[in-house]
Amino acid sequence: MALVTSPHLDTIHQLFTPLQPTVSGDAGVVRYVEQQPDLRLAPLIHCYWQLASHQPLTQPFVYRVVADGCIDLFFDLISPDDVFVMGLSTTYTEFPLAGPFNYVGVRFLPTAFPLLYHVDASELTNRVEAFRDVVPTAAAPFTNLIGGHTTLESLKSRLDGYFIDRFTAASLTPDRRLFGAIAAILTGGGQLNVLSDLDAAVSHRQLSRLFQRYVGDTPKVFSRIVRFQQLLNAKPSVQALQQNKVFYDLGYYDQAHFIKEFKTLYGQTPGSVLSGEATPGEATPGSAAQADGQHP
Repeated sequence: MALVTSPHLDTIHQLFTPLQPTVSGDAGVVRYVEQQPDLRLAPLIHCYWQLASHQPLTQPFVYRVVADGCIDLFFDLISPDDVFVMGLSTTYTEFPLAGPFNYVGVRFLPTAFPLLYHVDASELTNRVEAFRDVVPTAAAPFTNLIGGHTTLESLKSRLDGYFIDRFTAASLTPDRRLFGAIAAILTGGGQLNVLSDLDAAVSHRQLSRLFQRYVGDTPKVFSRIVRFQQLLNAKPSVQALQQNKVFYDLGYYDQAHFIKEFKTLYGQTPGSVLSGEATPGEATPGSAAQADGQHP
């Protein structure tokens, strides 16, 4: 089945790579993996992920989610009747997990979840809600889909089929003005002045409403997250931060502004994260084995 998406959605996929910290600690007891969705879903879903510990832990594992601009759908395969949605996060969030647990999630690229399920993203911002309360008609079929699986590998093809069918039936009609502004923010690395540099053929007030409806917050907040994510992707050394002041290149006013914003969005200082001294459960900015988006 062919999945028809918009060039605007392809633009987000091409310009934006949301990163989460790698999972570390607990002597390998906690395992994180992620898989890419079917290529037809790439403009809409960044990845599927699994965070699991199949035995009790000596102490709670603190799973940290940093601001990444995405919305996640997630569930514990140990009790798959409970499916949750985590909206856009404008700060970091920590989840103490005692284990055993076997979480699987779907990380949607910005705008994809609201377009698919016709929900207002701003009503989910900085919140975790039961899927049945957000989209009552979709919860039961999705729960039936995931039941009986214990690994992401066994579930992936069913998730692919489900979302291809859902997105094909959804007849996505992205607003060109919104996606033009998103593309400009992503191209500029989040460093645009959203009041003067965005030419979206729409008033700033109306553009702000569109961002809140489909992204979860204002263009200014989304730009802050994009700029932060650009830093995680760049992975500058601590020496580059201290001596070359690369935070100026990313549009931060000064070092104090940079550190404060980084701690708000990540939960630790940039020095501890980029030097690899972050505490277990967060570690350094990840690539293929990163810990994601929203959970327990």
